[in-house]
Amino acid sequence: MGDTEKLAESVSSLQAAFEAHRYICSEEIATAVFLAYQLRKPILIEGPPGVGKTELAKTAAEMFALPLIRLQCYEGLDESKAIYEWKYGKQLLYTQVLKEALGEVLGDAKGFRESVEQLHKFGDIFFSEEFLEPRPLMKAIKEEDGCILLIDEIDKADHEFESLLLEILSDYQVSIPELGTIEAKQIPLVFLTSNNTRELSEALKRRCLYLHVDYPDMEREKEIVLTKVPDITENLADQVARVVRSIRQIELKKHPSVSETLDWAKTLVLLGVEKIDEQTAASTINILLKYQSDINKALKELATADGVTP
Repeated sequence: MGDTEKLAESVSSLQAAFEAHRYICSEEIATAVFLAYQLRKPILIEGPPGVGKTELAKTAAEMFALPLIRLQCYEGLDESKAIYEWKYGKQLLYTQVLKEALGEVLGDAKGFRESVEQLHKFGDIFFSEEFLEPRPLMKAIKEEDGCILLIDEIDKADHEFESLLLEILSDYQVSIPELGTIEAKQIPLVFLTSNNTRELSEALKRRCLYLHVDYPDMEREKEIVLTKVPDITENLADQVARVVRSIRQIELKKHPSVSETLDWAKTLVLLGVEKIDEQTAASTINILLKYQSDINKALKELATADGVTP
């Protein structure tokens, strides 16, 4: 059994491996990745922004020592940016070279016929892999030793793009009209992330395992802070987790993400803060919150919040 297989031989071994790579994950997350690896099925990860969905795929790539191929989704994304496109400039250049090479024999009828036959033969070459520009999805299919394929923020793409994904996610292959079907040499481990900005199609969900990642509870967030922020004390990490928990209980435009919690913790360490008081919270809360109305609400609540001293 290879090192990679040993990592994924059980849920507990996988969870321990993630934590060894400084990604604190729950048993639910470890179970989902374990099943995705063993069943070779894509995993759809939904949840609010900044809770570690993308980081999960990045850590998996590091942990399994596989290349990470990332496709960042956006409105209007199509197959020419996601799967493949033809190198039209190169095709045009070769056409010109061929035309010049055959130009000398175009003077007589026999030479013309031979030239046309040669042109048809070269036409097949123009639509070969030599002239194909692979994009992230095809690159993942063509990886000899496998890879981690991250399709990030799939909810930002159009419904039409979801249809393009179905063949890849079910059969791990790409169909090109001019070439035929290109099958995966090694099935990639696929992570799709969504921030729930729109409902995804049933066809897409049916092809994936499902995982919802929410904000961590206070103890787990404290553990994350201690793992990710060098030199922070346990007492300060506890205060940070308590304050963030209090803020997330307020109705806001945008609640602080885990990544923003980490940024705030690093800021406090940099400033030499040992105890979070009202003044410290007021002067640094813009690291956590990005709307002034949210900041005003949070400061009002923090005056009596657990973890903040007057």
